[in-house]
Amino acid sequence: MADHTVILRGNREFAHRMVDAAPVGSVMSVSKPKRSLDQNARMWAMLTRISAAKPEGRELTPDVWKSLFLHSLDHAQRFEMALDGRGFVPMGFRSSRMTKAQFSDLFAVIEEYSARHGIDLGDSI
Repeated sequence: MADHTVILRGNREFAHRMVDAAPVGSVMSVSKPKRSLDQNARMWAMLTRISAAKPEGRELTPDVWKSLFLHSLDHAQRFEMALDGRGFVPMGFRSSRMTKAQFSDLFAVIEEYSARHGIDLGDSI
């Protein structure tokens, strides 16, 4: 039996059949919906605007801003020194694993920070 991903919408009969047909020892995982592609695109648009605005004189990449905002929401991250010794690389929590609700919380933090620092997020919000 091949691996399958099923998105539960109205009819759950197919998912029930998949469970019934699964061999002993199969692993099933049910999770809340992950962030959408639109949410991901919106996040990067917001982070890019913040990066370009350089609030408080901070010249940071959108990736670094993402890590800072995730940290403000208590998502565990750590930084390890790069293999070549030049800079640090974020490790740990990944935004691709966030639920839609967690992404909404992230947007609220980004929007609040942007408003406090006079950053126009334009069409991204």
